[in-house]
Amino acid sequence: MSTAAQGATSIDEALPPAPEAEAPQTGPRAWLKGLLEGELGSLRVLIVLALIWTYFALANSNFLTSTNLTNLALQIAAIGTVSVGVVLVLLLGEIDLSVGAISGLCAAIVAVLSVKHGWNGYLAMLVGLGCGAAIGLFQGSIITWLAIPSFVVTLAGFLGWQGALLAVLGDTGTVNLTDPAITNLANKFLADWLGWLLAIAAIAALVVSNLVNRGRRARAGLEQPPLANAIIAVGAASVAIVVGVYVVNQDRGVPVSLCILIGLVIFFEAIVQRTRYGRHVLAAGGNEEAARRAGIATTRVKTLVFVLAGTLAAAGGILAASRLLAVNQSSGAGDFLLLAIAGPVIAGVSLFGGRGSVWGALLGALVIGSISNGMDLLAYQSSTKFMVTGAVLLVAVVLDALGRKQRAVRGRA
Repeated sequence: MSTAAQGATSIDEALPPAPEAEAPQTGPRAWLKGLLEGELGSLRVLIVLALIWTYFALANSNFLTSTNLTNLALQIAAIGTVSVGVVLVLLLGEIDLSVGAISGLCAAIVAVLSVKHGWNGYLAMLVGLGCGAAIGLFQGSIITWLAIPSFVVTLAGFLGWQGALLAVLGDTGTVNLTDPAITNLANKFLADWLGWLLAIAAIAALVVSNLVNRGRRARAGLEQPPLANAIIAVGAASVAIVVGVYVVNQDRGVPVSLCILIGLVIFFEAIVQRTRYGRHVLAAGGNEEAARRAGIATTRVKTLVFVLAGTLAAAGGILAASRLLAVNQSSGAGDFLLLAIAGPVIAGVSLFGGRGSVWGALLGALVIGSISNGMDLLAYQSSTKFMVTGAVLLVAVVLDALGRKQRAVRGRA
């Protein structure tokens, strides 16, 4: 066997199995086992979300109104966008504590260029995204090339980029945004007919994707999961899409910012699950040393992840500024970082690396956003909100650790 073939074989052995290669689990006992071990993280999150919505709906009749749910969609767009980058970092088993500060700084750069210097809004946003990517490259290079823990480097960034934000804003303090190219990101809604068209396209994509996956398993000679499971999953998702579009159309329509978030989630989920680079990210997060010995350029893989995280943090900051129509000295501060990291963890993305889905960014943002939105409707004090959010995050981390222990015991059996 040639050296190239040996290298390719070793790399494939180091990579985690593709989703379609895993043996399907069926039956109530398998479902319960999957929940306990974190295999069915999305289902667990949906159950938690249903409980949260039920509680707040009973506590306040306004929670499930079309106006409030549309506001909820607007609220989670910025946090969810930042969380997409956080998911990529967590898949590596790393952490980025600077995403909140990066989002505020890049939003301030966009605002200053647009308002004070008269730049075109699209060009200003492009520069802001570029600054986020540059910051990610800077921090990622230090982490990977100098082997410094990401916690330390990004903690320094958390402090440093906040100072840079104050320097960019200068004595102004607050910069009000007026360029429609920027403000329309979070304040524009799709026409009803376009929302329904997207819903039909999304449902069709779900059906086609499921059929393609079943076809791939059949061609590979793998056992097919029960057709009933697929029908239930696609049917439930389709109902959720239809109901969601119907509800928001009763108010202002589907928010453009929500479309941006869902588009980013789908794009990066495809990268993680369907590309060689995504497999390398999962391999490096699962066992970096094994991945390196298999020939994966772990340094390059990790650095690029931090570049993507910085870019997505900038995008989230721009969406947040668009929604508030302003950037100020507290942009990206407060609980922004906590929520951006807590969401994916609550949605089942492992803190230990190698396990999770980019969909966790959307589901986690929905859970965190629902809790925050519901507590706002009930006029809870800030102290209570922080304690509740912290408790939810702690429970999610404990469940992740317990699931990891269960998988380790199963692996030794």
